[in-house]
Amino acid sequence: MLLAACGGGSVYVGIGDGDGGNDPPRPRPNPYPNPPTLSCSPAGLAASAQSSWPTVCMLTSSGEMVFELYDRPYAPLSVANFLRYVADGYYSNTLIHRVERDFVVQGGGYTSGQVPRPTAYAPIALESNNGLSNLRGTIAMARRSEPNSATSQFFVNVLDNSRALDYQSAAQPGYAVFGRLISGWNTLDAINELPVYVYSDTDRRPRTEVLVYWVQRLK
Repeated sequence: MLLAACGGGSVYVGIGDGDGGNDPPRPRPNPYPNPPTLSCSPAGLAASAQSSWPTVCMLTSSGEMVFELYDRPYAPLSVANFLRYVADGYYSNTLIHRVERDFVVQGGGYTSGQVPRPTAYAPIALESNNGLSNLRGTIAMARRSEPNSATSQFFVNVLDNSRALDYQSAAQPGYAVFGRLISGWNTLDAINELPVYVYSDTDRRPRTEVLVYWVQRLK
């Protein structure tokens, strides 16, 4: 693993396993710009009902994902920050803009055409030393190289990335997990398998844009 800066809010871990050429094409806009539904599925609602934590439903153009969010005592700042953006409708019509196969998928900062969406709130303190690990299906805060720089962007771990992304020390603070996928594993796997254009080791975009239609708090 190689730490490298690649732009605002990125996870900053490159895997350096390919070369997409000097000038890859721009990703195509998603052919289905409108959400097929405005509500979470019965399966998603059922998963939420079984959780004792706050939950959100995220509808993407590749399918639905439901997450439970671990506020107190684990990541109260990260959860409160994420839910504030959810309540604002900030994530509607954004992109899953980064797909590192068998590593992470990342979203929460761009709209179609890779246009940055300005953030609304100040960065939050890093909560990576909270006992939670970057295991498969966990959701964590993306950030810049400065530890206390997370704003709106998040990533979902496709595989167990605990050795690379967990807190090690003050010099290697890792990334703050604040929730876990409880429904929609097929959606995560489908996004992970999408073909990408490679702009750099840490900038790999789906060839057809993956839309986040909306994110709704369920409880």
